[in-house]
Amino acid sequence: MNSARKLKVLVWNEGVHETLNEPAHMGRIYPDGIHGAIAAGLGEALPDADISTATLRSNEEHGLSEETLAGTDVLLWWGHKAHAEVSDHVVDRVQRHVLGGMGLIVLHSGHFAKIFTRLLGTSCSLSWRNDGEQELVWTVKPSHPIADGIENPIVIPEQEMYGELFDIPDPDDLIFISSFAGGEVFRSGVTFTRGKGRIFYFSPGDQEYPVYHHAQIRRVIANAVGWAARPDVARAAPEVSNRPRGWYENRTGPEHPTAPTSVTHEEALR
Repeated sequence: MNSARKLKVLVWNEGVHETLNEPAHMGRIYPDGIHGAIAAGLGEALPDADISTATLRSNEEHGLSEETLAGTDVLLWWGHKAHAEVSDHVVDRVQRHVLGGMGLIVLHSGHFAKIFTRLLGTSCSLSWRNDGEQELVWTVKPSHPIADGIENPIVIPEQEMYGELFDIPDPDDLIFISSFAGGEVFRSGVTFTRGKGRIFYFSPGDQEYPVYHHAQIRRVIANAVGWAARPDVARAAPEVSNRPRGWYENRTGPEHPTAPTSVTHEEALR
């Protein structure tokens, strides 16, 4: 792939809360939907990127066709009420593209999305309470690119509480830990690698609160897109190979014009 072309980012949102206007004030908070707010934030931070959106009912393939995914560098995923409605064959397709190198950013209640639980192999369960508590998002790995320019802590005045135990595998990187007014803590920003694909999970962002308008939250998400994108990686999942005995010794080509010469132990020490 050519890294000189525009980065292609797809913001996917099931869009069910917006359709039901649930909660009733959601239309005021997110008049263009959660996906619209996230896309707007990315557009400000990444003006040279090609950013598009899709929802669960975009078409019979949820806006996640083979052609769309093949042209997507990073997919962002927000879901809550309709995880079960996502077709398994679409999940198969998304998984194949992540393993092949497409970045995946899973947001808030997307921790229960089929694609996330499949890629992680655990229940991804957690504890929760929605009392509109203050959340402090603490940076615990400031050297990571996703934490670049992020205030420590990020202060979110009102948010749904997510607490431990978060049933996920040990992450590659633990970047953010959140604390809540009720006393709970949560691993709110973690990364994983699956195949060639980079995955970031970030928990702030309940539909009842204007979290995706928060400047620092938007910066985290934009940083994550930059980190997860691998435009120069050929989109192909790792494959099994059956190499014949002696392939290394007999290799040829511009990088290895001749096979290595065998030497004795004594000769090697001279």
